[in-house]
Amino acid sequence: MALFRRSSQDTQGKDGQWYYCLRHRTVEEGMQCPATDRLGPYATRQDAERAIATAQERDEEWRNDPRWRDEDEDDGAEGAEGAGGGPGKG
Repeated sequence: MALFRRSSQDTQGKDGQWYYCLRHRTVEEGMQCPATDRLGPYATRQDAERAIATAQERDEEWRNDPRWRDEDEDDGAEGAEGAGGGPGKG
């Protein structure tokens, strides 16, 4: 016996909520794919279609925001992994 069950509402989402599926590279209405594979929700289909561009724009803003930069960090000299290199590195 399963401890948790998905209700039909868990997979359907609300009408008018749009998602961008990273696996299928498509816009979907409602929660058709797992949360790990989608961006959203977005209010409109057009917003969901721009999901990747929006994420890139926000990432660029974050990278250039002085509040999020380490003082000893060079301008991109260490690449995407940063000073720590992530878990298990260093």
